[in-house]
Amino acid sequence: MQALPDVIRPGLKVLFCGINPGLMSAETGHHFARPGNRFWPALEQSGFTPRQLKPSEQDELLEYGLGITNVVDKPSARADELTRAELVAGGESLVSKVLEAQPEWLAVLGVTAYREAFADRTAAIGKQDRTIGTTRVWVLPNPSGLNAHYTLPKLAEAFAELRRVS
Repeated sequence: MQALPDVIRPGLKVLFCGINPGLMSAETGHHFARPGNRFWPALEQSGFTPRQLKPSEQDELLEYGLGITNVVDKPSARADELTRAELVAGGESLVSKVLEAQPEWLAVLGVTAYREAFADRTAAIGKQDRTIGTTRVWVLPNPSGLNAHYTLPKLAEAFAELRRVS
């Protein structure tokens, strides 16, 4: 398995942040690579991208002012395999990345992971009061196919709310 490269550059509109790479993503080197993951369809259906990109086209996100990183670099089959300590350490690392790249928005994909990484037990989906430097923070639902609480249309609408303000 290879390290999953960040898709990032200074001055992005939105830096999307997954919890950690899945095993297929770690194997292929592409974010959100598992076919059941709804990240790529939600990006397109919410209007962030004009078409549904393939995971192998992840670098094209930069053309749209978008990027991707993760809270924790360690791959796992399920995000719930991560420890609280790994999430907290990942949150600290994420703050450093955000301060360096200074995107307008950081969009964390998963409210439970956000709560752990940033010690914010009351966080909910949507805009957060927290900023990291000048970067505003938004929490989106986890796009994993394992998240049965959000259908693709509901997920795309949550992404679209962020797109409207970004």
